[in-house]
Amino acid sequence: MTQRISPAIAGLGLCLWSQTALAADPSLMITPDAKQVETESGWTLTFAPYFWAAGLTGDLGVFGLPTVHADASFGDIWDHLDFAAMAMGEARNGPYSVFADIIYTDLSGNAATPRGILADEAEVDSKTFAGLLGVGYSVLRNESGYLDVVGGVRVWSADTTISLSGGILDGVEESDGATWVDALVGVRGVHAITPNVFLSAWGLVGGGGADLDWDVAAAIGYKFNDRISATVGYRALGVDYNNDGFEFDVVEQGPMLGLLVKF
Repeated sequence: MTQRISPAIAGLGLCLWSQTALAADPSLMITPDAKQVETESGWTLTFAPYFWAAGLTGDLGVFGLPTVHADASFGDIWDHLDFAAMAMGEARNGPYSVFADIIYTDLSGNAATPRGILADEAEVDSKTFAGLLGVGYSVLRNESGYLDVVGGVRVWSADTTISLSGGILDGVEESDGATWVDALVGVRGVHAITPNVFLSAWGLVGGGGADLDWDVAAAIGYKFNDRISATVGYRALGVDYNNDGFEFDVVEQGPMLGLLVKF
């Protein structure tokens, strides 16, 4: 029997986007005005944190307990988010780029289970790390922007604890976790509409340890001046992993907001 809970879960993602075609690096999806450092070798280095407020739907399971179905909107994340961190970075030289995307989230939630047969309430504590390392090459490039073909690997580490109260399984608690690696390929790009307004997007798909791993996003940004920029966008990420009784089959999606001041 499948139990259902609706803990609000903050999906955090590290997205690689761009600023404007003329004055920015297209890796900075959420904070396009991230500080850039150009080295003597011609490489441009960028770093930027951002926040992604995502809801989650899908199935979470640990060995020995029924699967818990989560269905939570991003509007409830503040009640269930214990800790979150995200950051991104890229090194670019002409058409070549090397980028990284890091996500960590610690969240918990509980709700009544339907009919209360196995339990009256289920509490879930989920800690997730996802780190992407990739390379890219610009296949299209002009004064308005460019399009990169990218490939990389994403390392996942997920730990889930499910605690039941009431019903037949009252007091039962189980923890389980897994670490796996997925290979991803895709595209990302940026296009300047005006000197101040720009569009950016990316899409990745792959698998390996997981049956399926995918990630898509799009954003629009505005450069207020040389010091301050802001972006707003939407991202959806899905992963389907199931092995030895541990299940992590979820889709996270929600809006992304970014604001960065350069010093």
